[in-house]
Amino acid sequence: MKLVFDDGIKEFEVNGGAILRFNPSDPALYDRFRGMIGKIEKLESDIAKESKETSDGNKALDKLCEYDHKVKGFLNEAFGLDNDFEQIFSGLNLMAVGTNGNRVVANFLDAIRPIIEDGAKQHAKAAAADAVAEANARRNAVK
Repeated sequence: MKLVFDDGIKEFEVNGGAILRFNPSDPALYDRFRGMIGKIEKLESDIAKESKETSDGNKALDKLCEYDHKVKGFLNEAFGLDNDFEQIFSGLNLMAVGTNGNRVVANFLDAIRPIIEDGAKQHAKAAAADAVAEANARRNAVK
């Protein structure tokens, strides 16, 4: 037996490869996304600090691999464990730098942020419409 319903999940093909699935209008996603941004910013700060403190290239590379693992974990927490970020990014270390000079993770966040913000606005509109409908129903019930 199957239970099938509209859960608002949308699919996004990432750079011509794997599929990222999530509901952009999920307010919990928006909250997790904002929390994830803070965690990633903290890692960026740690990277900057550590790069000044060490001249050991191997140690620096090990740290970038560690941070890549952490960021992909943050992404899983935000977008759900059904998304395999190792596959979505084809094994690319998210601490790598794109041709624009920004880290790959920053480029991804810049690309996904408008989708999540639009989803949050969509949820807010729906919640406001529900509140108006509920208020109208109460008003009509009193008449």
